[in-house]
Amino acid sequence: MNTQANPSRAERAAATTPSQYSRTAMLLHWIIAVLILVNVALGLSAESLPDDWVRPVIDTHKSIGITVLGLVLLRILWRASHRPPPLPRSFPDWERGAAHVAHFLLYLLMIGLPLSGWMHDSAWKGAATHPMRLFGIVPWPRIGFIMNIDPAVKEHLHLHDRFGTLHTWLGYALYALLAMHIGGALKHEWIDRKSVLKRMLP
Repeated sequence: MNTQANPSRAERAAATTPSQYSRTAMLLHWIIAVLILVNVALGLSAESLPDDWVRPVIDTHKSIGITVLGLVLLRILWRASHRPPPLPRSFPDWERGAAHVAHFLLYLLMIGLPLSGWMHDSAWKGAATHPMRLFGIVPWPRIGFIMNIDPAVKEHLHLHDRFGTLHTWLGYALYALLAMHIGGALKHEWIDRKSVLKRMLP
């Protein structure tokens, strides 16, 4: 007779639950993080640069934004089919809930910010006559129904300015959420001694 107890369902689930994100998830996370930080620097510095630098910097900012949008959508698809590691069991329920809400809002802003920038660029009065190229190489379309609105209507509705304002405020919201995200990870690492950062490190 086998006296060893069979593992419970909870024990079997714990044994198959990953303790880290997959390598693909890690790669996407850190590439997106670096691109966002670069784009923040480009966006905030554009107005203080010499005139002949402004257009290349803005074009690079646009290209990185579109790249981030594509990578974030890819990350969402990957996460939908790959179970992420759970937060430590010692975390209280409210903290787990807050972390899930923060991640949802991060994804929402990482999609909304480049989309609003794309809308802002598509509403530009020169969009139809100045084709966009990602990193100066790959042709990229504007949002057709916005670009093709009658110029007088665009001017009357101040679409370019309105989308620009939306893009700016979404940017501020993303900066604030990123600061909380990074601050929370460092707090768990250095103060609580309950590392969540190692889940995203190889």
